[in-house]
Amino acid sequence: MKIAEGLAGLNYQVLLGDDSVEVSEVIYDSRKAEPGAVFVCIMGTKIDSHDFIPQVLEKGTRVFVVEKEPDAGTMALLRDAQAGPVTVIRVENARSALAHLSAARFGYPARKMTCIGVTGTKGKTTTTYMIKAILEAAGKKVGLIGTAGAVIGEHTYPTANTTPESYELHRYFAQMVKEGCEYMIMEVSSQGLKMHRVDGIEFDYGLFTNISNDHIGPNEHASFEEYLYYKSKLLNLCRVGLINRDDEHYAEIVKQVEETMAAYGEAAKLLPGGAAADAAFEIAADGKYACYTYALDNKADFMADDIRYVSEPDFVGLDFKVSGKYDLEVRVNIPGRFNVYNALAAVSVCSFLDLPKEKICHALEHLYVNGRMEIVHTSERCTVIVDYAHNAVSMESLLLTLRDYHPKRLVCVFGCGGNRSKDRRYSMGEIGGRLADLCILTADNSRFEKVEDILTDIRGSIEKTGGAFVEIPDRREAIEYSIVNAQPGDMIAVIGKGHEDYQEINGVRYPFLDRQVIEEVVAKLEGGKENAGLDGK
Repeated sequence: MKIAEGLAGLNYQVLLGDDSVEVSEVIYDSRKAEPGAVFVCIMGTKIDSHDFIPQVLEKGTRVFVVEKEPDAGTMALLRDAQAGPVTVIRVENARSALAHLSAARFGYPARKMTCIGVTGTKGKTTTTYMIKAILEAAGKKVGLIGTAGAVIGEHTYPTANTTPESYELHRYFAQMVKEGCEYMIMEVSSQGLKMHRVDGIEFDYGLFTNISNDHIGPNEHASFEEYLYYKSKLLNLCRVGLINRDDEHYAEIVKQVEETMAAYGEAAKLLPGGAAADAAFEIAADGKYACYTYALDNKADFMADDIRYVSEPDFVGLDFKVSGKYDLEVRVNIPGRFNVYNALAAVSVCSFLDLPKEKICHALEHLYVNGRMEIVHTSERCTVIVDYAHNAVSMESLLLTLRDYHPKRLVCVFGCGGNRSKDRRYSMGEIGGRLADLCILTADNSRFEKVEDILTDIRGSIEKTGGAFVEIPDRREAIEYSIVNAQPGDMIAVIGKGHEDYQEINGVRYPFLDRQVIEEVVAKLEGGKENAGLDGK
């Protein structure tokens, strides 16, 4: 590709050379420098890759995209390069330039699929998997990128971030296209938006699930206002937006829609139906942009009502009806009011895709989401659920949800990660003591802290509530204890790790998967009963 083509639409200045130069690869890691590549210099929080220009030049790279003009010595080195002319182009934001160049490098693969982006504090993973399940039930081939990795066909590729760096994103998109994917679904994190990883992608559908205080602190977001701002930016990158009308910050979120409307100028119009914060928007000229709402409590375009919580020996979940712009009766085999929101969001998106309603219903009734309200075992003895809840907001929501099913006892097995804010331990301890009948405190990813020290912090908060608890530092033993000592009708929530298949201790990751441990414990118990000649009840 020619550099000028890759940077089309961006403001840039040619400091040296010619922007018509062609390149065959895009790199942002100096260790991967090679002839024929363009090196995009990014200023990180700890490393400024502009400092590596001389080394990259020595490896044969002759095209550089920079965010700041190199110092006089480096510029002289670039001008005097012996192995051919050098091109240096300055851009306003190197991360955005990397996103645009990466898209061009792989032939703009996102444009060859229907792209669905999901953002929000909670529910992203579950909602994306719901959409994926619905599309696959309808016979569509789907690629997915999110917290659990990049899923393409039968393969899952681990990713370092919920939203990977832009180059990796487009590499995955290209692989999806190669394997025949018609749809791409991805979790779009606030960090992904802040770091310009999705710049240049036009999502066909953008979904905003909710927002609450999280990810505020060093190396994340300076304030809740900044966090909300970046989350909302997804609405500027999509053709059709869907927003949770029940979220308390809805009016602030929808401002992004109004900004998008303003960008379209006179072509945009407000649909009849109320004030700006309560109405759907569209572009009058060609129907290019529209925004709709979904809700349980407030009037919205898509609504859920007649919600029933179902707890049976072979099924734990809920039933509800969808009304408004789409009518459907739905049964979802994962519990919780917040999963009504997730399922309603998924149905709302899929309502635009002309899919058979019976396929939507079948997919949700037989849904499986790894580590998200995942029912690993259910019987007359107990129900055991694995969930990724690893902060106060998610834990409280989870336990309140399980309370709706009126268990004999609600038992919560959890710990907290080491080398993280202690406030998380205090708040999770307080919530566990207040909402669970029994807490079993155990290890999570202790990292470089002692498990005993982490449990001491959690214990202090539980003791203040008067809640019942036991401490079993070994996570496998803690899970086994919860099941062996279950009372008929108990619900056991094993939380904090969800889909993670490891425990991190002193910098080493050891294989460990909550679901697998639960299955092993249940199998051992059932085997013991058979050997004793019992009927297993």
